[in-house]
Amino acid sequence: MIVSQLLRDKLIEARAHDNLEVFSAGVKFAQAEGIIPAPEAAHGIATAIAEAEKCKREGVSRTILLNLCGHGNFDMKAYQDYFAGNMVKHELTQKEIEASIAKLNTPLIP
Repeated sequence: MIVSQLLRDKLIEARAHDNLEVFSAGVKFAQAEGIIPAPEAAHGIATAIAEAEKCKREGVSRTILLNLCGHGNFDMKAYQDYFAGNMVKHELTQKEIEASIAKLNTPLIP
């Protein structure tokens, strides 16, 4: 709830990354730091990398703070799938988004 309120108050912004970008970021992080990040944590890493690349393009220096909140030791199958090329970039259609929202608006108890 707190994160949603921060987003609503425009104190933070939300970013979305596809799963291929996320796992690529996780691999880069593991190669640089020796820690395999959990896929959930790799979303933040993908954003940090995107921000660093933006800074490089713009020729500016900024401090980028990253919170790693989980290791990927239990997610090795997902990394195996990534390396084997078994992951595909998936983007939700507007129809899928609307169907999910409709489910959220449906009472659990009729």
